[in-house]
Amino acid sequence: MSDNAFRPASMLLATIGISLATFMQVLDTTIANVALPTIAGNLGVSSEQGTWVITSFAVCNAIALPLTGWMARRFGEVKLFLAAVMLFVITSFLCGIARSMPELVLFRALQGFVAGPLYPMAQTLLLAIFPTAKRGMALALLAMVTVVAPIIGPIAGGWITDNYSWPWIFFINVPIGVFACLVVWSQLGKRPEKIVHQPIDYVGLSLLVIGVGLLQVVLDKGNDLDWFESTFIQVGGAVAVVALIALVIWELTDKHPIVNLSLFRYRNFSFGTLALVLGYSGFFGINLLLPQWLQTQLGYTPVWAGLAAAPIGLLPVFLSPLVGRFAHKVDMRLLSGGSFLVIGASCFMRATFNTEVDYRHIAEVQVFMGLGIALFFMPTTSILLSSLPPKDIADGSGLATFLRVLGGSFASSLTTWIWQRRADLHHAQLAEHVTAYDPATQQYLQQLGGASTAHYAQIDKIVESQAYMLSTVEYFTLLGWMFFGLILIIWLAKPPFTAKAAGGGGH
Repeated sequence: MSDNAFRPASMLLATIGISLATFMQVLDTTIANVALPTIAGNLGVSSEQGTWVITSFAVCNAIALPLTGWMARRFGEVKLFLAAVMLFVITSFLCGIARSMPELVLFRALQGFVAGPLYPMAQTLLLAIFPTAKRGMALALLAMVTVVAPIIGPIAGGWITDNYSWPWIFFINVPIGVFACLVVWSQLGKRPEKIVHQPIDYVGLSLLVIGVGLLQVVLDKGNDLDWFESTFIQVGGAVAVVALIALVIWELTDKHPIVNLSLFRYRNFSFGTLALVLGYSGFFGINLLLPQWLQTQLGYTPVWAGLAAAPIGLLPVFLSPLVGRFAHKVDMRLLSGGSFLVIGASCFMRATFNTEVDYRHIAEVQVFMGLGIALFFMPTTSILLSSLPPKDIADGSGLATFLRVLGGSFASSLTTWIWQRRADLHHAQLAEHVTAYDPATQQYLQQLGGASTAHYAQIDKIVESQAYMLSTVEYFTLLGWMFFGLILIIWLAKPPFTAKAAGGGGH
């Protein structure tokens, strides 16, 4: 039996097991964010130190992702996936029983590292077990998980923290992970696998750890430390850049590279990955800025801010199976292009918001953007994997996921930085007009009952709110044009766009 011909006894069970493990891991990237103040308070550290719970996970996750292809060849795809799930369960449990911040940060770092192979291997295994005509369904299912899990994360995290205690945001992974592991092992345990004993590229691995690790720390800490005003950021940024440039040069010349950069010679992989990374970064930026603006400027609670953002997941849940089923009959570039058109339009809609905008209006725009998200992940992933030889699917999936995650980190840092910088600028410009001699200011002070420190503070609060509103409008306008630009990028890919199966001869 050829590797490509292997089918699990129950395709449904195998798919549920693989998807559950992925859901658990993607959920974990956002579920801790809401609980950070509580965790920091309970462990007796500042909220500033508490952010290392997020940073440590992100750094180690980013390092592990590009190693996925090498590990899959060395240990086998199914064994790697099962090991990653079980280790994720163990590290989740350790996070829950941590009694100090250094312990929790260490366990989160380990959790981030073992989580690395989960998403790329889920993609690889689903492509391997599904017949050619149904591979779109497999990718669509993973796309649905990728969209819904980060939205459920903050809501679930807030609810668990409010009603139980923060360790439960980690403990819930234990039953899910054990169940997923048993199901996948029962269905895929007998899948034949070819093990390749490839020497470890120690130089590449060292450069990867230094370059990616430092870059992730710089991105996570940049806003808190005021970017290049900080010596730590200057030195860390410089070392990261040098290490990454050295990594690229080394990997392109090494016989057994730990990160297979030669995949970028495939046109569809290059343009597909560029569209995926920029599109996901924009999606990430929207998901970050909207709840932040609602909480800091419009007075929403964390849970209500999460509920305002959540409707984005409604349409993908229903449309993803349809997209997966019929997408192969349409030019994937049309679907991806349509996705960027819708998401871009939703950004321009948000650019019309003002400080009086109601919950319903925000939610309706989120529902509309969900249409774009339903068409984004599966077609774009199909395009970038379409031209790769079957043996390179795990490498390609790991590399694309790594760059997507890194793009999310860039988006996270840049979004906050741009938003605050522009708000400060607008605040300064608006405040110039608020003087004791300005007729509008005099009139407003009279309405409040005369000039006083309290009333000037009240005016300053209004100015600040308007400054952040202007900054928010500018950010969404910028994102809208970026998404429209991605329509041109995706049309540089060339058909056919059928994703091949990993580990066998593609069709």
